[in-house]
Formats: sequence, C-alpha cells, structure tokens
Amino acid sequence: EGAFDILYSGENGRSAHELIIDCRKFKDYGIEVVDIAKRLMDYGFHAPTVSFPVAGTMMIEPTESENINEMDRFCDAMISIRMEIASDNEDDHALLKNSPHTLEMITKDKWDLPYSRQKAAFPLKFVSENKFWPSVRRVDEAYGDRNLVCSCSPTKSFLES
Repeated sequence: EGAFDILYSGENGRSAHELIIDCRKFKDYGIEVVDIAKRLMDYGFHAPTVSFPVAGTMMIEPTESENINEMDRFCDAMISIRMEIASDNEDDHALLKNSPHTLEMITKDKWDLPYSRQKAAFPLKFVSENKFWPSVRRVDEAYGDRNLVCSCSPTKSFLES
C-alpha cells in the first residue's frame, strides 16, 4: 500500500487530523525513528513527535494553516526518506544516520562521507529553493530532557535585589 504503515486508522484506512506512522520495522535496516526525524530536517521540516504515544512511531499532526503545496512537499519528503530506507545501498542508510547535515558540515573543505553533499543537503529540488539549515547535528534527546541545566541566576540573587 503506502510508504508507511499507519496505526489506528479507521475501517476505510483513514486517519483524523493526526496520524501515527509505525517506524519499528525499519530497525531491520538499522534505522530508528529518530533517524527519520533528523533526516526530515534536511528536507526543511521540523521533526514531528517521535515515540509518543507509541514507542518507535512518529505522530504527524499538520496545522490547519498548512497549504496543499506544503503538505505535498512533506509527503514527497517522507516518500523520499522511505526510499532511502528501502535502498540496498548502505550509503543511503549512512545518509539517515548522519542527519541532519548542517551548513558547517556541508561547507567544510574535507568531505569523507560515502554520499554527495548534494544528496545530503538538497535531497529534493524544492529544498534548494528555500533551504532551512539546522544549527546543530545530533543531540541526545533523552539526556537533555532528564538532565536540566539552569542558565539563570541563582535563587539567592533574587532575594538580594
């Protein structure tokens, strides 16, 4: 059927205003749901919610303000990512594992990855028309949620003022 399996669809295969795609079977390719989320950033999209409400899934909830062209671009990006996952070429899997690709990474003199800079930064034509560059690469998602670092002044300083 489609490029992704959808959880909790109705009798006719339809979803409401949000849908949950199942990414768990991609572990067979060495690809995790977070790899797909990070790769979406290379296509210029903010990653949807991952592993909620079901671990290994992605919850996609477009806002009502998205026009049909933007929705089509998102679908094209997801289909392209699915093709990268299904590829027998290990370079395509490395592409997902190394995502997102920052401007700094793409413009460095040395490029030792097994795929082209073009494929990394501009995977589809529409991306080059208005590229959004992620500012960082991979951040340990769970660690950042569990280990808060306060950058504000100590509480004591508020008492003194």
